Amino acid sequence: MEEALRKIASISMAFIVLFSTMSFSVDVHYCGDHLIDFSLFNKVDTCMMKAEKSKSSSECAVIKMEMDCCSDVVVIIEGQEDLKISFDQLAFEQQLFITSFVYSYINLFEGFDDNVIPFEDYSPPPLIRDIHILDQTFLI
Repeated sequence: MEEALRKIASISMAFIVLFSTMSFSVDVHYCGDHLIDFSLFNKVDTCMMKAEKSKSSSECAVIKMEMDCCSDVVVIIEGQEDLKISFDQLAFEQQLFITSFVYSYINLFEGFDDNVIPFEDYSPPPLIRDIHILDQTFLI
């Protein structure tokens, strides 16, 4: 259970870092109050209204006025770009703490021999008298 929670937390932190550094733009094209086109990654297509050639100049004036009411809106959402912390910006005490922590943490996983006998090179003292018999202490 603990391992599953750890994996979920690490994946969620990875997504948080990914989405906080991602930047994108939204392009929106309005004609009057009506939304004509929007795009997340590409530029939007401009208005499909094109001036048609007509015989009367009053119709052209109406079409030109309609084209002036179109507008493009660009919303840019920029992500965070200063995630890298360099080691030289830390104070001397912080650098000392980090190096000592890493050194002690690495030494935790140093391999040890399985059967360490500290008194292997020493011989037992010579048995001159049997003290249990002299003091008459026996286990019953």
